[in-house]
Amino acid sequence: MSKARLEAEVPATAAAGALIEVRGLSKNFIDAGREITVLRGLDLTVDAGDEIAIVGESGTGKSTLLHILGSLETPTAGKVFFEGEDLFALDEPALAQFRNLKLGFVFQFHYLLADFSAVENVMMPALIARMPDDEARQRATEGLELVGLGSKLHRRPAELSGGEQQRVAVARAVVLRPRLLLADEPTGNLDPRTAEEVHGLFHMLNRELGVTLVIATHNERLTQSVGRALRLRDGKLVNERAV
Repeated sequence: MSKARLEAEVPATAAAGALIEVRGLSKNFIDAGREITVLRGLDLTVDAGDEIAIVGESGTGKSTLLHILGSLETPTAGKVFFEGEDLFALDEPALAQFRNLKLGFVFQFHYLLADFSAVENVMMPALIARMPDDEARQRATEGLELVGLGSKLHRRPAELSGGEQQRVAVARAVVLRPRLLLADEPTGNLDPRTAEEVHGLFHMLNRELGVTLVIATHNERLTQSVGRALRLRDGKLVNERAV
């Protein structure tokens, strides 16, 4: 897919206005009969086109926050609005559609299907959305070309390096051109050089395709390279740095 065609598919509102509004978000867990509060009265606004790093020590709740933003976990209290809609007022079929069509998620581990080729892995979200097979394959092929893997469409995950596997995971996450990409320690298992390449890929998706990025990371270089860095401390977000 040409860059012009990709850019044409980005919604006209992608460059302006709040995409996510989080108000009074709290999350508690029960561990060995003891209640543990991970998030407490957290507020967050993410504008369309933002590129945000969430930083903090291990166990502070970064992954929990991303999972709630992606509707993979439910909050104990508070509201999450996506494009003005109360996310957790939606029923499960509507949430599943939201996750499929408007959200991409990249994890620390790529979670590729070992028995399927790179292009078949990237096709999966499109097939779930009931896109015709030919169109899904074309989209997946163009997505892999975009991340620099056009020559490895038919390689299985075991035939790819760790960085290449993560590129496949990124292509899969954006194959349906989501409004929002959430990434949870996406370079945690990569060597520094490969991590830099993946960072560059995220910046390209944000800059050229208008994808809004929220990334939980320990990587200092990635944190310094994004527009906003927020630290999760005592269950709330504080400005680490804003540009």
